[in-house]
Amino acid sequence: MNNNTTDASLDATLNLQRKAAITRGGAFDHGGQVRVRRLSDFDMNRTIFGGLGGLARKFMDEKLAREVEWDAVAASDIETAYAEFDSARPAPPINPQLIDFMVRECDFSMEHADGTFLEHLVFCHHYAAHHYPEHSPNVALLHSILGTATNTFAMDAAKIPQLKALLTDFESLQVEAFPSILRLLYNKDLLEELEQNTQRLGDLDALHCFRVIDNEPLRIDADNFWINLNYHLMHFVDFMPTANWSTHQSDPLLQMFKRLSQLLDQAGQRQAQVALELPEAKTAPVGENPTLLGRIMALLPASITLALARKSVRRYSALAGHDLSYQLVWK
Repeated sequence: MNNNTTDASLDATLNLQRKAAITRGGAFDHGGQVRVRRLSDFDMNRTIFGGLGGLARKFMDEKLAREVEWDAVAASDIETAYAEFDSARPAPPINPQLIDFMVRECDFSMEHADGTFLEHLVFCHHYAAHHYPEHSPNVALLHSILGTATNTFAMDAAKIPQLKALLTDFESLQVEAFPSILRLLYNKDLLEELEQNTQRLGDLDALHCFRVIDNEPLRIDADNFWINLNYHLMHFVDFMPTANWSTHQSDPLLQMFKRLSQLLDQAGQRQAQVALELPEAKTAPVGENPTLLGRIMALLPASITLALARKSVRRYSALAGHDLSYQLVWK
């Protein structure tokens, strides 16, 4: 079990990129404010992406094995702005019963893309609390408890009734649906079908799919589906490169973030505050010296990197016995 907690709170420190995202309400390119260096001793096997293989593993290693050094003035400005923001609008405390369940019944010991898994979860909770106050931040906190995209499961399916007893019906549905919808977003077809039906998105009735952890059928009505996509929009914030986005435009997560953002705007369903400033033109990286693989990746069409990501998701679902088929039901 993971012991990185206390009885009263989750022991997780937010880094500067996360503090800036919460303070400003979105994902931003911090080019010119940081230096990005390659980590020589990075071990991806300690992260949730350790099961990746082939080119997908090489690409993810290139993405993750980085150390960020902030300009002193920029770091000070972010810390000051965050302290003022948090003092004026502190995030609500996390339910102690949920913390107890996460400590005693779950395992969040794997590292995430940047730091510990708990740091990622606490960031998602605080971001949602500040920028999607209409709905519970518990969904953002627990979004991956029933499975990540790489088949790490913090708890057994047998404990789902215990988890549900701590949540509202709304929270339960959203938490159950999140891992499934994440894989469907990766797997291309769902996003493409929604994009091809922009004129009748208001007629969407429900999504039928399968729960990742045990392949049980799952139905989420249209209102809750759009809400879930807003939780995903916030979730993508924590996967964006710290700087030099124009050289990372083939990143599958950046591509999906962009498409989901556009889809929610087209559907009139952008509910959470998530600013996204994408580069208009490709520029040379500042404070970052890409490796040979990094330069090759920057030249690849997004279609290739997306295809690799989709192949990995299909493989993980097959290994988990998870059915990636779905059905959109229209009125």
